[in-house]
Amino acid sequence: MTLHMESAIDEQSGGTLINLEHLPFATDSGIGARAAIGLLVLETDQTIEDEFRAIWPRDGVALYAARLHNDVMITPETLMAMKAEIPPAAKLLPFMTDFKVVAFACTSGALVIGEDKVAELIHSVKPGVKVTDPVTAARAAISSMGVKRVALLTPYLKEINERLRNSLIERGLNIPVMGSFNEADDDIVARMTPESIRDAIVKLGSLPDCDGVFVSCTSLRVAKIAEEAEALIGKPVTSSNHALAWHMLRLAGIEDEIPGFGRLFRTPLKG
Repeated sequence: MTLHMESAIDEQSGGTLINLEHLPFATDSGIGARAAIGLLVLETDQTIEDEFRAIWPRDGVALYAARLHNDVMITPETLMAMKAEIPPAAKLLPFMTDFKVVAFACTSGALVIGEDKVAELIHSVKPGVKVTDPVTAARAAISSMGVKRVALLTPYLKEINERLRNSLIERGLNIPVMGSFNEADDDIVARMTPESIRDAIVKLGSLPDCDGVFVSCTSLRVAKIAEEAEALIGKPVTSSNHALAWHMLRLAGIEDEIPGFGRLFRTPLKG
């Protein structure tokens, strides 16, 4: 037996006893057989990938993420600075993949830079792809669910809040109710407990002046409590990540109803 094993040694393979070359194989459509979707994630974001993993369909919908640099402090200046980081981040997405949708995952950044400009920057690297962002996604989600009066919850400081509310109103939203945690540090925002966020949603969403709640900021953990919060207030609830995941899937032609994540994931894209 020993002599037989020694005779099988291929001296050109560094002493490997068995070295089988050119083994047969087959190929398929890969993990994105139904759709491949790209996501540009902020360097400081600690939340969005966890929420997307929870929501994402398990069969044939591939999600590829790339990180882009941003400052941990959220100000109009640091948000605008992300503009230059979008094309380099988009270039990090797999070049051989035929993406149906690419999203920029920053709510306040999309507003400060401008949704059309974000799309233009992504198209400079991925021409022809469908593009979305949390602002575009939230507007689509709110419209598709038939919400007319929105309660807006944010973690931001007053300057960002005023700019955000005014910008959303300019885009056609009616926002009679607003609340904020007033925190500028994105690291702290990412560690706010889902229970704290749920309680704030209930406080705002229970007011008769609104018929739905939008929670702005990709760092806030809302996706896993959206259905619970909806049950408590009897109104639709969505957030930056929650709406973005839904909008990306719908733009990619994925119409799956996904249980456990609230009304939105049982809702088709309107128009």
